Amino acid sequence: MTSTETSRFVRLRVELVVEITDPDGLRRATFERIDGDESLAAEERGHARRVVESDEAEALAYLVEPFEMVEEVPGVELAQASWSSEHIDYDPRAAEWSGAFAELDEDDEDDEGD
Repeated sequence: MTSTETSRFVRLRVELVVEITDPDGLRRATFERIDGDESLAAEERGHARRVVESDEAEALAYLVEPFEMVEEVPGVELAQASWSSEHIDYDPRAAEWSGAFAELDEDDEDDEGD
């Protein structure tokens, strides 16, 4: 594609590392979201609550909504989204983390030729 024929679709990659500072508050907020979701059947709601009770990463995934990140951006409509969360070992001073964003930049440069 030439610059005048570029796709209207853009992949936006975001990587966040968050610290859970209040697990109980996170769970309460997640339970409120689950309980307020009228699209969930009672069985699904019970399953979701059990999963969230034992895993903060899952609780966070219930609260993160990619649509909300772009819904008020003018001229943008979300076409597709996927996300996940997982527990990680994190040390901001470790070489693997200090270079993580540089690696992402290098990946983006590789993608430009595709």
